[in-house]
Amino acid sequence: MKTFFFVFPFVLITSLCYAQNFSTKAGTIKFISKAQLELIQASSDKLQGIINPATNQFAFLVDMKSFQGFNSGLQRQHFNENYIESEKFPQAKFSGKVIEQIDFTQNGVSEVRAKGELDIHGQKQVRIIKAKITVNGNQISIEAQFLIPLSDHNITIPKIVNQKIATEIEVGVNANLQRE
Repeated sequence: MKTFFFVFPFVLITSLCYAQNFSTKAGTIKFISKAQLELIQASSDKLQGIINPATNQFAFLVDMKSFQGFNSGLQRQHFNENYIESEKFPQAKFSGKVIEQIDFTQNGVSEVRAKGELDIHGQKQVRIIKAKITVNGNQISIEAQFLIPLSDHNITIPKIVNQKIATEIEVGVNANLQRE
């Protein structure tokens, strides 16, 4: 968590000085839990992110309370209070560096790997996530799909509902970032 709070402001300050970064405050992140007895889906269009094309560094975060689309209000309440503990851990964060070099001045599509620290529920895990980055002028689009094992982030499921909540959650990210 400390790393993120040091990296994210640095990237923001760099963007103000050089106006070369790409950023968004309205990316989309969704998750799906496909369990034996229940399908749970929710999404947020409040994903914030920034990429520094000079260094390939990035930082993304989402407010956990911004997720909508649950099967019921009670399900959303349980997500925030019992599993994610949004009062205690209000944001999920992913920050690090894109491994492959990308020429952000040339239009095109690149399949890349982003290596960084994924912080959910106060538990940090180093992850490598595959993504597709499309450069189109002063805009880039990012698409990624990946799995998050709940056990990696110390999220436990009570036995009474273990057939209703998957142990691995499918996550999808779509974000359009504009050059600042």
